[in-house]
Amino acid sequence: MKMLVLNGPNLNMLGTREPEMYGTQTLDELMAELIAYGHERDVVIKVLTSNFEGELIEALHQAAGRYDGVVFNPAAYTHYSIALRDAVACCEVPVIEVHLTDITAREEFRATSVIAPVCHAQFSGGGIASYKRGIDALIDS
Repeated sequence: MKMLVLNGPNLNMLGTREPEMYGTQTLDELMAELIAYGHERDVVIKVLTSNFEGELIEALHQAAGRYDGVVFNPAAYTHYSIALRDAVACCEVPVIEVHLTDITAREEFRATSVIAPVCHAQFSGGGIASYKRGIDALIDS
């Protein structure tokens, strides 16, 4: 299997951004752990991280024929990006939404995902385990 892991805005700042909430591991360290997990599960993982909504949309549009599924952390776009919601809705491969933190336990404006209703599942609050659960869900689908 081949999977795309998409990371949205500000995730490139992990390790220094609010370490009391997100920890001190960098995104590169987390993604290396995830790629190793994928290898254990016979999954090839490609990672794309972008602070630009359009680049994330293009990646979703181009996923068909390249990947068997997408694990997507839309970050702040989770709560308001109808454009990303629509890109997920028309994506021809299954998409799992993931978050490092529990979005329902944070600020009120973060509690709702506009993207989750068009995803196959959502996992949040488990750190890197949320991503691993997303990979497992795609394998099992």
